[in-house]
Amino acid sequence: MITVAAHPLLDVGAFVVRLAAPLEALATPPLPPPAPTDAPVTDQVRAEVRALLRHGGYKPSGRGKPASEYLVAAHAEGRFPQINPLVDACNHVSLWSGLPISVVDLDRTVGPLAIGVCAAGTSYAFNPSGQTIDASGLLALFDADGPCGTPVKDAQRTKTHAATRAAIAIVWGSRALPGRAAAATAWYRALVAPLGAVEDVALSASP
Repeated sequence: MITVAAHPLLDVGAFVVRLAAPLEALATPPLPPPAPTDAPVTDQVRAEVRALLRHGGYKPSGRGKPASEYLVAAHAEGRFPQINPLVDACNHVSLWSGLPISVVDLDRTVGPLAIGVCAAGTSYAFNPSGQTIDASGLLALFDADGPCGTPVKDAQRTKTHAATRAAIAIVWGSRALPGRAAAATAWYRALVAPLGAVEDVALSASP
């Protein structure tokens, strides 16, 4: 279960996948785009995702822009990243839906999970070298130790790795884009279903 703080724009999708083997032993499933004529990320989608992130006071620009926008640039330049089956499928769905998606190693989280806006002064390391991001005002998935995943960069401490056996996916959608988060979540679930067992996640409004 994830407790979700009240938010006028957030439309979140979530599920858990329990892998049939350690992540390093699995192959990336086929990743076809939704249709040959589709283009990744329209101007409307980009604008609404940025509006979603701005609501809490975060500034989604420059190096702090939504992860989905990085993927569009990488795709256009022919350098689309390949990391592991879960992240590859995540990036593929994020590219074509225009929605940021977090993928977190469930076994690396601590205590109950919640979604909300980071308080002022919140920061976390997002890569192995210890670089940090100022997440003040940014939407995030939290555990007892702080942010795990955000629409911009996921925390290094809970990222998937070679031995990952269970992961939770969070699709960061906007109510201004009706049905888009649900469609992206369903598509991502279908892509990773061959890797193991996919489970629903209960989303509960915070008191």
